[in-house]
Amino acid sequence: MEIRALVRSGRPPKSWADRYVTVFALLVAAAIAVKPVGSALTTAARQAGPAQVGAGTALLVAGYAAFLALSRALGPVVVPPADAAWLVLTPLPRRSVLSRTVLVLLAVSIAAGLALGLALPVATAASGHLVAALVLGVAAATGGMAWAVLAQSSAAWDAWLQGTLIGLVLVAVLCAAVPHLLPSVPVGPAAVACAAAAALLLRRAWSALARMPARILLAASARTGHLARATTNLDPSALAWIAEETHWRARDLRSRPWPGRLPAPLSLAWIEACRLVRRPGPPALLLLATLLPLVASRAGFPAAALLLVAAGGLAAAASVTSGARRDADDPALARLLGVGSRQALTARALPPVLLAAVWTTLALTWLGLTGPWLLLGVLTAPAAAAGALRMARRQPVDHAMPLIDTGMGAIPSGPVIWALTGVDIALLGALPALQAALGRPAHLGGYLAAQALWGVAVLVAYVRRSVAG
Repeated sequence: MEIRALVRSGRPPKSWADRYVTVFALLVAAAIAVKPVGSALTTAARQAGPAQVGAGTALLVAGYAAFLALSRALGPVVVPPADAAWLVLTPLPRRSVLSRTVLVLLAVSIAAGLALGLALPVATAASGHLVAALVLGVAAATGGMAWAVLAQSSAAWDAWLQGTLIGLVLVAVLCAAVPHLLPSVPVGPAAVACAAAAALLLRRAWSALARMPARILLAASARTGHLARATTNLDPSALAWIAEETHWRARDLRSRPWPGRLPAPLSLAWIEACRLVRRPGPPALLLLATLLPLVASRAGFPAAALLLVAAGGLAAAASVTSGARRDADDPALARLLGVGSRQALTARALPPVLLAAVWTTLALTWLGLTGPWLLLGVLTAPAAAAGALRMARRQPVDHAMPLIDTGMGAIPSGPVIWALTGVDIALLGALPALQAALGRPAHLGGYLAAQALWGVAVLVAYVRRSVAG
């Protein structure tokens, strides 16, 4: 207790003005949110079709699964670097060391639960059960966070959590695919049952905090520290490196023979294919993400569905560009294979083209688009590959660039330019398809020919210019 008192004595005490500002800000935020939430709940009663309810339920279940997955990935129990280097290794009671972290996790869970509870009647057209929906959302969020705490300290609980995440994803897929088979679940009894389960999980998590091993806390704190530094420095590319290296560092890979008579440039594409097979999690998520445009379309947002098709194709292409990113950081690795720079980048472009074409085909098929429209979407794959390669080879954020003065304040141009790098060339390569999507012409023959030639030309020009530069 003396150590804790010494630590707290170095912090400036909160005055009544600080507490007043906090409470006043919360009240203003609540007052601002009352009108849009009320209008959304009013219009929810008119959106009672099975397709809309199924799509809204799928989005809610997928969002809750993402909340659980993010909580599990971040720790969730972490401590500041000073506490990790000092207090965690002392014989102090573990609960007293983690008291501030527990309060933060509880506040985050309640905020996420309120958002989930407000979204529940809007998505499922159950506008008459707002209080029960709020109780259900808060109970689900706090219980899920407690489950993530238990999973951090126990391998058995972690295995159950992973199984639950897979089950939630499957439920979201079923809600999107066959909404007419959804059972009618009463919100009130579900909220009571979920609250009881959350109370049990919270009690078990509170007991597990006293036995939380120090090595787990130190590892979670170090991982969160890397994340905080990358976020503070506005260098998202560092996050990709951290995640990838952390994944492969903890695994022993068995060597596999090369395919017979494979040309040296194509071996680079073969390496990317092997990496995709050895890490099946991201490809499975990409496969399930092909349903997102269908969910958005059934929810009544056709423009968002087309936007998701374009963004999903670019994301699918970017998921197989780790080799291009490593070549840009260290060109000597590519030269060890005896492959020229232009041949290497051309080979690196093959997996993004193929995966973007497959993803776009599946997404448009789910939407019910066939024939020329399906072919037009597939022909945008070279443009998506060019954008993905440009994203993989871009430099870190340049914070020395000038500010952009807007009516709402100054915005640093460095992060904005970094975020648009790659997206610009993908949009440029998909101009014929974008014009066809906006104009909806009766005949697509000219657009198909233009997209086929223009997409390949943009990809070839990017490869040649990147190697020459």
